[in-house]
Amino acid sequence: MTTMTAPEIAAAVAQERPRQPSALQVTLTMADRALRRVRHEPEQLADAIAVPLLFTLLFTYLFGGAVSGSTRGYLHYLLPGTLVMAVLLITVSAGLSLNTDRTAGALDRFRSMPIWPPAVIVGSLIGDVGRYVLASSLVLGLGFAMGYRAAGGAVGVLLAVALILVFAFSLAWVWTTLGLLLRSAQSITVLSFAVQFPLTFASNAFVSPATMPGWLRAFVAANPVSHLISAERSLMNGTPAAAQAGWVLLASAALIAVFGPITMLLYRRRG
Repeated sequence: MTTMTAPEIAAAVAQERPRQPSALQVTLTMADRALRRVRHEPEQLADAIAVPLLFTLLFTYLFGGAVSGSTRGYLHYLLPGTLVMAVLLITVSAGLSLNTDRTAGALDRFRSMPIWPPAVIVGSLIGDVGRYVLASSLVLGLGFAMGYRAAGGAVGVLLAVALILVFAFSLAWVWTTLGLLLRSAQSITVLSFAVQFPLTFASNAFVSPATMPGWLRAFVAANPVSHLISAERSLMNGTPAAAQAGWVLLASAALIAVFGPITMLLYRRRG
């Protein structure tokens, strides 16, 4: 066993400690962690790949002739709806990942580190944006291959995708809250189906609300997913969308304002 001399001890004490990483650095590191997790477990991409392809293909060719008289005409109405549906259905992955980290004890280790606490969750959500972009690209690519043409051009399509990403990011905060509240990932999955399927199917995604009974029309009119889909259609068709897009952005801000602080409170308190 060696004993350090006084000069060696003084030199060791005088050494500069590593600088604490900034909030941005930690956030990007957590985003990279989320992306690496998907790379090591590619089956996590199944929902981002299978869901958009199946819904776009099946709904177009099964119901297109009955609803619009032609599959091409129905595709023009349907594609913005399946685009929204494909992205929103995979926002639950944020809650599943957080619940898995909590169960495995990873969140306890993160809490013990001298880092900006929200970076753990914000970084994970930013990493999930890659899944949203993949799902959006698949739906749009398939739609264009099937004959869909956006009158709003490339700018309209890009704005439509950006609006979905903003709303999906804000909706994911709901699932991070539930990921910290519920005991198991299975509970989150069951609850997500119970919540998201009524919101997406009872909307204007697949048929015009004018054909629905009055009580259901009232629900569809108040459904935030319907407002998002209407904004998507307007942007992709090149028609005015300021009112609907503004409503979606306001709803997104409200979701983050409500569920962001709740998620962080639970993150600090729950093991």
